[in-house]
Formats: sequence, structure tokens, C-alpha cells
Amino acid sequence: MNLNTISNNNLPLFSKINVIEIENNVNLSIDKLEKDFKELENKMENASKDYYKLCVYELEKINYPLHYYWGVISHLTGVKNNEELRKVFDKVQPDIIKSGNTIAQSKILFECFENAKKQKLNGIQKRIVEHNLLSMTLSGVNLDKDKKKIYLDTQLKLGDLETKFKNNVLDAIKDYKMIIKKDENMKQLPINALELYSENALKNKMKSTPNDGPWVVSLDSPSLIPFLTYYPDSKKRKKLYKESIKKASYGDYNNTELIYEILDLQQKNAELLGYKNYVEVSLVEKIGTEKKINKLLNNISKKAKKKGKEDIQEIKDHFKLKKLDYWDIPYYIEKLRKEKLDFDEENFREYLVFENVLNGLFELSNKLFDITIKEVNVISENIDIWNNDVKFFRVYDNSDLNNEIASFYLDPYVRPEEKKGGAWMDECVGRNKILKHKPVAYLVLNGTPPLNSKPSLMTIREMETLFHEFGHGLQHMLTNVIEGEASGINGIEWDAVELPSQFMENWCYHKKTLMSFAKHYQTGKLLPEELYNKLIEQKTFQVANGINRQIYFSMLDLYVYSNKIDDIYKAEKKIAGKYLVKNIDKEDRFLCSFEHIFSGGYSAGYYSYTWAEIMSLDAFSAFEEVGLDNDEKVKEMGMKFRNTILAKGGGTNPLKVFKEFRGRDTNSDAYMKNYGLL
Repeated sequence: MNLNTISNNNLPLFSKINVIEIENNVNLSIDKLEKDFKELENKMENASKDYYKLCVYELEKINYPLHYYWGVISHLTGVKNNEELRKVFDKVQPDIIKSGNTIAQSKILFECFENAKKQKLNGIQKRIVEHNLLSMTLSGVNLDKDKKKIYLDTQLKLGDLETKFKNNVLDAIKDYKMIIKKDENMKQLPINALELYSENALKNKMKSTPNDGPWVVSLDSPSLIPFLTYYPDSKKRKKLYKESIKKASYGDYNNTELIYEILDLQQKNAELLGYKNYVEVSLVEKIGTEKKINKLLNNISKKAKKKGKEDIQEIKDHFKLKKLDYWDIPYYIEKLRKEKLDFDEENFREYLVFENVLNGLFELSNKLFDITIKEVNVISENIDIWNNDVKFFRVYDNSDLNNEIASFYLDPYVRPEEKKGGAWMDECVGRNKILKHKPVAYLVLNGTPPLNSKPSLMTIREMETLFHEFGHGLQHMLTNVIEGEASGINGIEWDAVELPSQFMENWCYHKKTLMSFAKHYQTGKLLPEELYNKLIEQKTFQVANGINRQIYFSMLDLYVYSNKIDDIYKAEKKIAGKYLVKNIDKEDRFLCSFEHIFSGGYSAGYYSYTWAEIMSLDAFSAFEEVGLDNDEKVKEMGMKFRNTILAKGGGTNPLKVFKEFRGRDTNSDAYMKNYGLL
């Protein structure tokens, strides 16, 4: 590995990463890892004690160089994707998978973990050992030689297919452009959207102004959502909507066959490991069971579907519509919101200046968790970044403002030409006592950029997303666990990992918090009381079908990974018919861009969003019970949340940690109340 790619206490030097050198660096790192691992296996075979040290600490040391370097490369494929990087990534990924598989299927390592299990270990160390034994079992360590080869071949194919799937979605979004020239209807759209569409046109070498066009509308969320919400002509909304639901399902970027291959390979591996289907494999490492998940989601669905039907009927009755198509729903919901609640999200957006929201989030974190966050001048401190919009911050405990406890990168704005959609938090560096590392996180958003000399003005959803990803970051950065494999989000069962992120979203609607940063971008005036009240009133306005949609996604995910699927589009229609109020469009090809379950780590686990949201709202209700405006009690509860949910990472079962925080097991009362479903 080229050590020139690391500086400033293990921070990557992104600009020094030469695509031509990646293959060589990876191969050298793998060669060294394999050599070191064979030596470690010899030590394990001849050991009579210190098994835990060998199979955990020594393995961490030899794994780290390759793990770190490949993590940086993988990060760049998400935020600075290009053809050159993509080719070398695809070329070396099989070698990475093979290397990991060799270690995961080592019987010597497995037996060392078995011996470590008999040692005197603390609770965290026991969890790490048990997790590794289970993980290695699910990686085929107990299979015979021939079956191990089949398993490896399957994993290699899956790695390739998942990368292709992700790239096809990115390319499909990047490839599509709706060019609009003279069009009076465009005057009905918010100026922020017009500025974005004009900026898109300028990037495509057209002469354009926000008011006069031409405009280029794309399929990424900051572009798609305002068009479907405000553009008055149903025919053009239909055209854009149809493209959005068909993306990555035809032409050069067609994911259809990839889905069948992914499902088939996951099924084969499940059977190879002795399971009925991949859902069983996935849930082995989660706190949810198929029975509990089905019961929970179906109970919510009964109430949400009933309310969803009422919501749709309300729109049809109000506007005297005989039918309501999917491309018309956002438009009419917004019109109804304006008429019934006198609420226009664009008016609210003028008060959500990105920098102010960010500072407000940091002040809230200070108040709740007793931390201070300081931005770093990346130039003066020689922090290398992958794009000029990227910011870097250091995190301090208020008991010691001279020594950072963690740090993070923040990449805030959409770049559809090189950055994948959505938002995420990922590990750059994890806390680890053996490697003496402090946590470093990547926080990546796709928000609206500054446009036309205006600052970045956020939508409500973009504000929520910032708080959400920062919640993930807090759990990564505020961990008290020093065992690397259980620090931060490492080792946390996947269906609990969304708890802190969804918890943080609730503070967007807390009056005192919101009023601390919601200031008009021109006048600096605070958000009017009347507008705040409307925000709270509209929070549960027409939300039932959003819940139905999430349940549909969750149940569709479980269905395709537990059944033989001959026609994925029939499967979509079947599950949609059960959980959605309206039948999906006949051209709907949603699965072809469902990155979460085919290339994003949520396969047979998408239900985790709803599962964890129930836990997060239950956790937030603890703050409501002590009084959200009682600063002393809120601080006390915040520190309790920090010292349990955020601090304990993967070192303790999440249900046990939640009970320690809440004083009882979780229930869905707060969730049902929050969405008006009681």
C-alpha cells in the first residue's frame, strides 16, 4: 500500500490517489496480508493461551492497511465516480473478495475463536467472539472444500453484480435530461428549482437564466421532487414520473437480469449454508424475527392503509377528480396543503440556510451530549478533500476542548454527474485501542447547492436528512467502546442501526431547536410563530401513504428474497396490491433502482427503517415526558442517551441498551401517536 495516501493522523490524501497505482497497491497489500495471515495461523495452531489476542487484536493489525485503503477507494466510487476509477475498482474487487473469503473460511481462525470463547472475557469481548463465529459460519467456514469453492464463486459474482447494479442506477440518472425551452408553466415553480434547472442547463453548455430558461430537469431528488410537486401540466409530470419509475430498467443500464441473478445467487448460498432462503440467513444476525416483523408491519399497515384511503379520497373530493394518478399525487397534496393549512414549503425553505441549520445542529449536540464541534480550515491544516464543497470538523468533549475525540468530513451538495444519490454515513477510521485510532466519519448528503449568489436553502426533507446522517455519525464518533470490532456502529445488529439517526430527526420539529437557526436568508428575521405552527400541523398531513410505501418496500424486500421469483414485476404488483392504496403504474420498474436491497447492504433487511423508527420515537418520547423545554432535564436525558445508545456501540445487545436507556422494553405507542394512527 502506498503510504503517501495517508497523512494528518490517518486522514486520507485523496488527491494523491492515482488510479493507475490502485491495482498495484491493492495487490501488494493483499500479498502482505496473506503472508502475515499464514504466520498468524501458525501462531494460532501452536498457541496454548492468549487466543483472543491472536484472533482479534493481531488480526486487526494485519487487516488494517488493506481495509483502510480499500475503504478510501470505495468511498471515492460513491462521491467522485468516473469511468477510470470504475474500471480499476471492478478489476481489483474480486481479489479483495477472495482475500476476505480466505480469512473468513479459515478453520484455524475459527478454532482460535472457539478457544477464545472459553477464556475469561468481558461482555464486549464475548459479543465480538460470538459475532465472529456466527459471521464465519455464514461465510461457509464449515463447508467442505468443493462447497467452499462454490461459495467463493458466488460471492465473486455477487460483488460484481452489486457494483454493476449501483453503477447502472447512477448512469441512468446521469443520462436522462428533460430539456424545457419556452414554457409559461415554469413560472409556477419555486425560484430555487428554476435556479437548479438553469444551472443544469449551463453545465450542458446552454445559455440559460432561471427566469427565461432553457431548463434541464433530471432524475435526482432535488430536481425531480419540485417538478412533480409544482409543475401544473399533468402530461409533463407524467413523462418525468414515468422515466423515474423506469430508470435502470431498459437500454444500456438495464438492471432486470442482474436482479434475477442476485436473487438466484443469494438463494444458492442460503441453501449451501443449510437455510431455506436468504431471509433466514439475513435475520440470523438481526434482532428481528420473521414472525415479529410480519406481525409488526401488518399491524401498522391495517391502520395506515385505512388512513391512506381516506387521504386519497380527500384529495379526489376536494378537487373533484375522477381519478388520481401517481404523477399527480405530489402536485395535489401540495395544493391541498396550501388551501387547507395555508402552508407552502418554499416559504419555509427561505428560513433554512444550510450553514445556519448546521450550526443549530451543532448547538443542539452541545446541549444534549456535552460536545463542541469546530470547523477546520482545510487549507491551513492541510486536510485533503475530494471536492471543494467538502468541509471538515473536529469534535471535542466539553471537559477537554484541547483534545479532539473524533472528526468528520461533510459533503453536502448534489453532484449527479459523479456522486450517487441518497445520503449516508460511513466509517473513514474507527475507534480502536490496538491501533490507537480515534473515529473519523464520512457524512454525505445530496442537498440543494448554493445557486445564483444565494446560499444553500434546504427543504424540510433535506434538513431532516442532515440530522439523520449526523445521528449515525454521533454513534460512530461518541462510542466508549475501545474494542475495534464493537466500537461505533461496528457489531450493532442492522435493524437497530437506524435508531440514533431517526431519533435526531425529531429535533427538527422541536420549537426551541428550530427557532435557534431558522432565520430568513435575506432579512435574518426568525421564523414566524404562525409558520412554525403550520409546520407542526402539516407534519402528519397526508403522511399515511408514505408509511404504506415504506411497508411495501419492506415486505417486497422480504418477499423477493424468500420466494422463487419468475417475474419481478409481477412480484412488485402482488405486494403493492396488498400494502398500497393504489395499484402501481403498469410501467413501474422500481426494483431496478432499489439500491438499498441490491447494492446497499439492506437486502432482506429494509424493514429496519420502520423497526428502528419505532425505537427512535419511543426514545424521543422519554425527552417529551421530562419536558422538552426543561433544559436541565433534557440535558440529563441527553447524557443518558449518549452514555447508552451512542456510547455502547456493538458491545451490548441493542435491546438491552434500549432498556437501560428507557427503563423498559420498546413499544410502538409513540410511533402510532406521532403519525396519528392511534
